[in-house]
Amino acid sequence: MPRTLSTRELISLQNWRERPHSCFSFHNVREFVGTQQINKSENARHLPVDLISKPELQRAAELASLDDFLIETETDAFVIFKNGCLAFDWRADHYSSEKPHIVFSISKSITGMLAGQLQHVGLLNPDRLVRDYLPDMLPEGYGGCTVQHLLDMQAAIDFDENYLDTTGAYVRYRIATMWNPPSDAAPKDEDLRTFLLSLRCSASSHGEVFRYLSPNSDLLGIVLEQAGSGRYADLLSEYVLGPLGCAHEAYITVDRAGTARAAGGICLHPHDLARVGQGILDAIISGENASIPAAWIQDTLTSGNVSAWENGEFSGLLPQGNYRNQWYVSDRETPCLLAIGIHGQWLYIDLKRQIVIVKLSSQAEPVNEALDAKLIRFFGRIAKSIG
Repeated sequence: MPRTLSTRELISLQNWRERPHSCFSFHNVREFVGTQQINKSENARHLPVDLISKPELQRAAELASLDDFLIETETDAFVIFKNGCLAFDWRADHYSSEKPHIVFSISKSITGMLAGQLQHVGLLNPDRLVRDYLPDMLPEGYGGCTVQHLLDMQAAIDFDENYLDTTGAYVRYRIATMWNPPSDAAPKDEDLRTFLLSLRCSASSHGEVFRYLSPNSDLLGIVLEQAGSGRYADLLSEYVLGPLGCAHEAYITVDRAGTARAAGGICLHPHDLARVGQGILDAIISGENASIPAAWIQDTLTSGNVSAWENGEFSGLLPQGNYRNQWYVSDRETPCLLAIGIHGQWLYIDLKRQIVIVKLSSQAEPVNEALDAKLIRFFGRIAKSIG
């Protein structure tokens, strides 16, 4: 009698981002993609607990059943910090709670924090051109834009962020990062840096329009390695996650050359992702933080090219918002900071009410704009009610 394949044996590099396989693979990414370890903090911080009951949270969220809502939105982990304490902690049955979960493009926001810290210690100047750090980047490609253009998604590069692409530049990009298996759609043995070198400018000028392009953030990670004289994972541990007291080991996916996927490959425990948000709140309260400079927070909240955001492709989601230093600012008057990743990854930081919300998911669709808007309202109701 032929042997029946187990659930794990059905998952491969070809399908690891597809549901239901993602219910396993999103917290076991290193079984499918090469990774580099990010060490946990040598001074991991005790997590104080002050729990909110599920009925109280359901009333705050205006839901008949919080469990039903989280299951319907394909949630793997849902965590709330209030005033620095763990207030709520929920897991799906399929998620092993001690394992890091991929955060996809929340990685960009964490990369932005690393850039802020390297700037703070004098190793990075965001106003310099990319080619000042990476001379092989050509002027007709990324070489002519500034590091700040990368940070703010204002590099005018001829590339489309099409997650459902099966034959074009985006699938070639994923093959270069080793997130997809090799195919005829990409040159043999092309790595991430080689792919980035091949991209060329669009007809517009850098700095005019917000265009969300993940290669910008991957290139930013390479710039940070050059500026910081170290590998991305080591720099992240030294300058950001270590000082924040992250208590669990993490990792980041890498390509065949060991280049980190700074745009989307970080895998973190949900409590440590919440610690990232809490670190920003602590820095605002104290005026400074070991890993989050107050000047960087102020710049993220108040600087940036608003007209570029308004001319861009995401302004409908946050009409009064902005994008600065790889973070979304929800409202320029009463800002919350948001970090968002495909397949339902969220980090929501209410600065006024001292609330951090983490939602990690194995959402079937990479992007669901209607659900995104619904979730922003959901997070806002919770923060307003319990804060």
